[in-house]
Amino acid sequence: MQIEIWSDVKCPWCFVGKRRFEKALSGFAHRDQVTVTWKSFQLDPDLPDHYDGTEQQYLAERKGIPEDQVRQMWDSLSASAAGEGLDFRFEDVVVGNSFTAHRFLHLAKSQGLGDAAKEAILSAHFEQGKDTSDTEFLVRLGAGFGLAEQDVRETLSTDRFADDVRQDIAEARALGISGVPFFVIDRKYGISGAQPAELFAEALDTAWKQANPLTLVSPAASATGSDGEACGPDGCH
Repeated sequence: MQIEIWSDVKCPWCFVGKRRFEKALSGFAHRDQVTVTWKSFQLDPDLPDHYDGTEQQYLAERKGIPEDQVRQMWDSLSASAAGEGLDFRFEDVVVGNSFTAHRFLHLAKSQGLGDAAKEAILSAHFEQGKDTSDTEFLVRLGAGFGLAEQDVRETLSTDRFADDVRQDIAEARALGISGVPFFVIDRKYGISGAQPAELFAEALDTAWKQANPLTLVSPAASATGSDGEACGPDGCH
């Protein structure tokens, strides 16, 4: 089973959705046969690499969200995050363009470290108040899960993986994805948003059964040409 997840490293619901999806996947009987691929998406591609202001100022200036509404939104998001074992600290969030971070994630994915990188960079942004657009920080972050310093520096000093990020975004547009997180199972089932773990579990079961239908051996194909002995609501026969 192939699962593709479009998300932005600056999206709080993407982190919550990641946790809920992982919870469902951990209880899925066929989880060892599931491949998860993280895809890039940008909620605000026009942001500078480093925005001169706080998250609250950014939401007020660029999104037009009043301060009291921001506080309510943060309280709700923080409560949802805490329910998944996450500790969001919106007051410490460093605002900036996510394109560099997405290139960093593609580098990690190319070395089989995509999951570790995604977890590390989301935690750094929402729980630790780190600048995930800063090369020096990303060098240290990558070293923590196995990326070589030289690989990170060479990637971020060039346009390496830029086309991969753009391709992910174009692919999302072609699929009609306008918000994240967005989960696609076997290019057949789409799940929008940080849904409850129970919904993800149901979707996994449904997709698996559709892809692996149970084939019954009919009586005509058996040696005796009749149903085998069995028990039902009316007794055993």
